[in-house]
Amino acid sequence: MGKIPVRMKSVTYALSPFQQKVMPGLWKDLSGKISHKISENWISTTLLLGPLVGTYSYVQWYLEKEKMEHRY
Repeated sequence: MGKIPVRMKSVTYALSPFQQKVMPGLWKDLSGKISHKISENWISTTLLLGPLVGTYSYVQWYLEKEKMEHRY
């Protein structure tokens, strides 16, 4: 079997050092993207934030209770 030469094209990607906007779409309308994700996945958001907020509020309540016990 003989070898057949194959022509290949090479594609090179590079950023210009003069280009100022490298990732403009990442930060554009960030609050709108976040609110859309939360409204789209509200059950998952609730299941994530519920225990976090509950734990934080319990710790704050417990610390306040400890302060009040040592006050007298």
